Amino acid sequence: MKLITTVEISGLHQPISLRNRVAFIGSCFAEHIGTKMRHSGLPALVNPFGVLYNPQSILSILTADLLSDDFYFQDADERWHCWLTDSHFNASTLEACRAGVISARGKLVEWNPTTIIITLGTNRCYEHGPSFVVGNCHKRPQSEFTERALSVEECTDMLEQLCRLFHRAQVVFTVSPFRYAKYGYHESQLAKATLLLAVDAVVRRRPDQACYFPAYELMLDELRDYRFYNPDLLHPSSQAIDYIWERFVEQCVDSETRRYLYDYEPIRKALDHRPDDPESPAALHFQEQTRQRLCDLMAKYQIEF
Repeated sequence: MKLITTVEISGLHQPISLRNRVAFIGSCFAEHIGTKMRHSGLPALVNPFGVLYNPQSILSILTADLLSDDFYFQDADERWHCWLTDSHFNASTLEACRAGVISARGKLVEWNPTTIIITLGTNRCYEHGPSFVVGNCHKRPQSEFTERALSVEECTDMLEQLCRLFHRAQVVFTVSPFRYAKYGYHESQLAKATLLLAVDAVVRRRPDQACYFPAYELMLDELRDYRFYNPDLLHPSSQAIDYIWERFVEQCVDSETRRYLYDYEPIRKALDHRPDDPESPAALHFQEQTRQRLCDLMAKYQIEF
């Protein structure tokens, strides 16, 4: 008896391997899956600019002139922020804030990803006056912004530009399963549909570079039950994220990497262990054993992180 509809996953053109450099950019779902990858012992750069939700915000932080003072502001507490990033980028001076944002973009350039996973949350964006689309409103008054919805054509063009920026990398698009209740559920679905149409157009135009991983469909079809959501009934639960991660590993990483993940799992649990007395002889011996097991594993797979 078949009790669920199984989502077919075509996989990636180039399955992720131990030697790949993977970067995640986009919504909070990108952060969840990217963190799972790092926690599983694989190298990944995760949301270097913080959480970003729409194609325009992602494109802007990668292409804007970050030296321009227009992209920075000082709040009531005299902290400086960048309009193009989330609120984690703040400092006591303009120079320090700008340096942090420029450093984040430098990390992405230096990382030089072989695979970049871009997770889109919505086509809704907020324009700061007539100037530019912000990455985050930073709890500023709504009157400072104009909200609008990007069209399918606009999203398609922006995703094309992202592919050109990362022309040497495999680009994997996903759509976040988070439900935007503040827009209304019908409007949230329209936003997802716009993103899906844009992604599909780009994947068809760039079949050798762009791929789509159906995280959104996995949530809606294979996990079609509110028990897979957090209590707010909007965010996927940790169990749902674990399941989507497992499906990602099944279809999007190569066989050697899957063996490595299997071997790494008991070491990960040992690394996560927190003894009552970290300085006791037993705890120190356990830490040394774990360190040696990790070194042996890395030597076995000839990797160096």
